[in-house]
Amino acid sequence: MPHRRADVLEQAVTLLDTHGLAALTMRRLGAELDVQPSAIYHHFPSKQALLAAVADEILARGARPRTASEWPDRLREVCSELRHAMLACTDGADVVATAWAFGLGAAAPVAELEKVLTEADVPAELVPVASRTLVHYVFGHAFEEQTARQAVGLGAVERSLDSLPDFDLGLDLVIDGLRARLV
Repeated sequence: MPHRRADVLEQAVTLLDTHGLAALTMRRLGAELDVQPSAIYHHFPSKQALLAAVADEILARGARPRTASEWPDRLREVCSELRHAMLACTDGADVVATAWAFGLGAAAPVAELEKVLTEADVPAELVPVASRTLVHYVFGHAFEEQTARQAVGLGAVERSLDSLPDFDLGLDLVIDGLRARLV
């Protein structure tokens, strides 16, 4: 019987990745851990807190070293890392975007984007708008990509996946728009 928060979190991520968000219930998690669901509340006061921790864990697992020096490339690194982290886990885009939207977790990418933008001398009033625009683009693209791939994979829909690889081009369009604003 796991007694550590890390064990509960690990099992929650495994359950999410194996069966999807709909299966990640306190009851099912308790059954997977062979504990009463109420035991989970010793580590996480609510399901929302658990999902926030799962979102942060998804992002932590996707962390990559930074190599870029110029601000546009640094933005691309943060956004690409965020996208890859979410796509690496079943329903990861849904969990991460929801935790961020509720203000419960997944704040690290936005904070990093804001840091890059501030260091690039982007006017202070544009920093939060630019970071939110970038993260909304990444969330939206990852959610569409993940949902479409899952639906096609299950045979639930027939859809071309040709538009899904356009992430980098779309990101460049957003960054180019920001760069044009700064000139």
